[in-house]
Formats: sequence, structure tokens, C-alpha cells
Amino acid sequence: MDNQVQKLGLAGSFAIYIPAAILMVVLTKYLIPYLSEVTGQETILFWFLVAGLGIFTPLIIAGWLILKSEGYSCRRSTLAGRLRFGKVSGRDWAWALGGLAVAGLLSGLVMMVVERLTGGFDHSPAFMSFEPLSAGRYWLLLVWLPYWLLNILGEEILWRGVMLPRQEAAFGEKAWLVHGVGWGLFHIAFGWQLLLTLLPLMYILPYVAQKTRNSWVGVIMHAGLNGPSFIAISLGLM
Repeated sequence: MDNQVQKLGLAGSFAIYIPAAILMVVLTKYLIPYLSEVTGQETILFWFLVAGLGIFTPLIIAGWLILKSEGYSCRRSTLAGRLRFGKVSGRDWAWALGGLAVAGLLSGLVMMVVERLTGGFDHSPAFMSFEPLSAGRYWLLLVWLPYWLLNILGEEILWRGVMLPRQEAAFGEKAWLVHGVGWGLFHIAFGWQLLLTLLPLMYILPYVAQKTRNSWVGVIMHAGLNGPSFIAISLGLM
């Protein structure tokens, strides 16, 4: 199946990354603050709603349309073959957990350097900022959960499942580098401090996904960093 994957070069890759990044910037800079202002609700609520429905759901749709243009249908064989969501072996788990540990360590080091150089660190961009959850606000976790699932599935299906194999066909062993640049561009709306902190994951995750040729590895790493970090922030631990 991998031998039949079409090439996705720089022009094709960034024809997807750039509109996705622009969509993220527009929705986070204009729509989310507007909705928060007119309703009086926290911006984090609208990040969950707007990002889940307006950013990550479109990523899933885009991935499906690309697969359809390639002649694939919605079958289990497409999931395991073309998208590389196959069985997770012990080796895959080792790469995923090892990669997650290295990315977490490097991100922590970047955070420490930024704090030392600037005297502070914004753990969340303005549209994600919120006070630790308190009585009467724990319902936000119920809104966060479906957003989190759409976040992980949207990015891993399109970036790692659909695009990475095609980038490998175009760039060979260097595909993860191109992929990391594009994935970082997608997160430009997060601001330079958080983006710097995320850079280790931006490159390590696609490298490990390419090394293992299993997209579930990306899900494990992405969810393993994204989920616990939000819980820690929401409980006031970060």
C-alpha cells in the first residue's frame, strides 16, 4: 500500500499547512474574543467549541477528501493500510513513550530557558488562558473532553495519517523535518513562547511516527502530552 502513495512536495504540503494556520489565527484572534465579550463566558470555553468544530473537525474532513481524491473509501483496510493505524507493537510503545519522555524533557528545558531570559512564561495563549477550575466550573471538563478527542483525531488523521506517508514518498528520510516545520506553522497562533516549548514535540513526534510507520504512535504521544498538561493546568499544578 505504501508504494502506491502519491508524493506530496513542499508546494502541496504548505498549501495545506498555510490555510490551516490562517484559519487558526483568524478564529483565535477575532472570533473567540468576540464570542467571549458578547456572552461574558470564559475564552477557554469558546476555544473548546470553536477549535473543536471550526478547526479540528475541518481537518478530519480535509483528510477524508484527500483520501477520497486518491481513490480510497472508508474501510478498515484504509485505516490500517493507507493511514497506518495498525496494531501497536511493543516496539511501537517503546518508541512512543521514549519519544514522549524526550519531548517532555526538552520542552521543560526550553521553558526554563525562556523563563530565565524573559523573567516569566505564558503557559497558555490569551484565548486559552483561564483560572484553575473551582466549584461550579468543573463542567468545563465535559466540554474539554470532546474537544480533546477532535483535537487529537483531527491532527493525527490529517498530519500523520494522510500527509506524512505522502511526504515520505517525496522527501524520503527527511520527511519528518518538513513535517515539523509545517506542524509548527500550524501552531503559530499560540505565540512564540508556547511555540518554542512545543518545538521538540513538533519534530520528535513525526520522526517517531515515520520511524515506526504507525500513526497510533502519534496519537499516544500527542494525547499523552496534551491531555495531562491541560489537567495539570486546570487543577492549578502548572
